[in-house]
Amino acid sequence: MAELKSCQECDQKHKCQEIYQQLGKAQGPSVVFKAVVAFLLPILIFIASLAAFEGILVRITDIKELRIALDFLLALSVTLAMVLIIKVINKHLSKNK
Repeated sequence: MAELKSCQECDQKHKCQEIYQQLGKAQGPSVVFKAVVAFLLPILIFIASLAAFEGILVRITDIKELRIALDFLLALSVTLAMVLIIKVINKHLSKNK
């Protein structure tokens, strides 16, 4: 409410409205794919690798604490490696454009 009140009293409120209208009409590439790759893909990779390593390590060791620590570290390593690979691919693709 305070912002609305200050806009009504402002001498330049018409300029602000014009700028917001221009920004609303701006055309650009979609960022949906980049957002999914940046935020959702690492989480999915971590969860999938965590489940995979749990399935593997449950056959190797019976020590629960060791298995949990190894699961986490291995899944984190795979996730970080995939993030680095994605960054390299993205850098390579942006150079080709």
